[in-house]
Amino acid sequence: MRLATFNLLHGRSLTDGLVDPHRLAAAVTALDADVLALQEVDRDQSRSGNLDLTAIAAQALHADEHRFAAAVVGTPGIAFRPLTHDDDGHGEPCYGVGLISRHPVTTWQVTRLKPAPVRSPVYAPGPGGGGLILLRDEPRVVLAAVLDTPHGPLTVAATHLSFVPGWNVLQLRQVIRALRTLPAPRILLGDLNLPAWATRLATGWHLLGRRPTYPAGAPRVQLDHALADRRGFTHLPPVTAVHTPLSTISDHRPLLVDLG
Repeated sequence: MRLATFNLLHGRSLTDGLVDPHRLAAAVTALDADVLALQEVDRDQSRSGNLDLTAIAAQALHADEHRFAAAVVGTPGIAFRPLTHDDDGHGEPCYGVGLISRHPVTTWQVTRLKPAPVRSPVYAPGPGGGGLILLRDEPRVVLAAVLDTPHGPLTVAATHLSFVPGWNVLQLRQVIRALRTLPAPRILLGDLNLPAWATRLATGWHLLGRRPTYPAGAPRVQLDHALADRRGFTHLPPVTAVHTPLSTISDHRPLLVDLG
C-alpha cells in the first residue's frame, strides 16, 4: 500500500505560474498512491480554472473514493470567510484539503480548527522569485476516513495546519484528540508546517518517513509528514520505501510512503 501527501499549491507550476489540469493529472498519476492526502486544494476558484482539483486527482488515480473538505469560502490572502457546516460554500470558490482512496471508505469525519488570532509573515513563491508577505491566518480543516483495506480497517486523515508558530502545535494536538475517536491503526498525512522533531514531540506518534520536502527545488526542511499513532502501530505493514520525487507542480515535494 502506498500512502502519499502532497501540498498542491492549487496545482500551480513555479515554472510558468499556470494551472493546467492535464499537468496536474499527470503529476498525480506519477505518484501511483493508494491513499493520497492533498493540501492547498481549490474548488471553483478562478485562479485554477474553476476546477475541482480533488476530482481531477481522483480520476487520475482511478480511485472511486474521494472527498474535498473546504476550510474557507473565498481565496486565502484575498478575501474569505469560514464555513459553518460541511455543505456551505457550494457554488462559491472554496479552498481546503482533499482525501482520495482506492480502498472503500466506511466513515468520513470532518474536524474544523480555528485560525490563529495574529498575522504572520509567509514566503510567497512565484515564477520570478518570491518574497515575504504578512498574512492573516485562515481556518483549517481535518478530513478523516476509515478505510476497508486488505490489512483491515485503517483510519487516515488529511490536514494542513497553520503557518503561525505555536498555533500549529496547538492545532496538531487537537487533531490527535479528534483522530483518537476513530478506530486504530491511525495515520495522519499532511502539511503540518512543522519540522519532524516538533511533530514527534507534540504527538508522540511514529514518523513513517523522514525526508525534506520544502522548497521543492532543493528541499531543506520536512513540512509534509506521514505519522502513525503508536496505538495499533504494530498492526500496520512495515515501511518498505520512502520517496520525495520532484513534481512538475507546487513548491513542495510530495511525500510517498510504501507499506508492505
